[in-house]
Amino acid sequence: MAFETRDLHPCLATEIRTDTADLLSGKYAREIRALLEARLVLVFPKVNLDDDQQIAFSKTIGNYALEDGYYGNGGVTFRVSLDPKESERASALKSSFRWHLDGTTLEVPTYASIMSARRVAAVGGQTEFSNTYAAYEGLSDADKALIDGVFAHHSGWATQIGMSLETTYAQYLNLRTRGADLPIVWRHRDGRRSLVIGASAEYVIGMTPQDGLGLLIRLCEWATQPQFVYQHQWSVGDLVVWNNTGTLHRALPYAEDSGRLMIKTRLAGEETFLGEAAEPELAPA
Repeated sequence: MAFETRDLHPCLATEIRTDTADLLSGKYAREIRALLEARLVLVFPKVNLDDDQQIAFSKTIGNYALEDGYYGNGGVTFRVSLDPKESERASALKSSFRWHLDGTTLEVPTYASIMSARRVAAVGGQTEFSNTYAAYEGLSDADKALIDGVFAHHSGWATQIGMSLETTYAQYLNLRTRGADLPIVWRHRDGRRSLVIGASAEYVIGMTPQDGLGLLIRLCEWATQPQFVYQHQWSVGDLVVWNNTGTLHRALPYAEDSGRLMIKTRLAGEETFLGEAAEPELAPA
């Protein structure tokens, strides 16, 4: 099979079809990486990679990174499931139902995530992606001026607000230890700009809580309009790669007992939120 592509949405997302052997060998790694920069979300339908193959593919397109320090489990892959028998992070994963980007509390955020579907939910469980480069470009000049140079505080606490009926003080303190002040406008090394918003954004520095929260909600609502969003309907065996530096994503709600199981790997970050080059620790080959 040749390297075939088909755009799935005018703003982002491209389907790629090619031989599994070519994916694993890195034969088209340069083309895939270029599409990941330009189209942000790449879909490989029903390629049915196992864990080892997914890791091998991940290593062909970037700096493959362990999950240690990210989800705290030290694993080479992360099992995405609401079933506590499948994932030790199941109780926290309902936060993925809200728009977010990965790694807002890391010194160097994740460059890209790679996720494959092992089991899918009969109802719900689709993943949506928003192009935050295009969303920024579409803002009015007044809004661009309003957020230029403005920082928001991001925290683990913000991602979990509303996820449980009650929160203990100990849980609150633990979640508040993970936080960072980040620019709302990410000025990338290549000159492009994207929005750093979503569920992890707790408040805007220098604004009243009400005004800051209103701005964050308005920007997220703007960035997640249909013209900026691709929704992926999962089939077993699908592999999806997304560029975390210019997207938000979320899962549509699904039942805890749905059986849905995703396997996720990630690529280490290559620039900070200030657009500075980074040399993150790499996983062993």
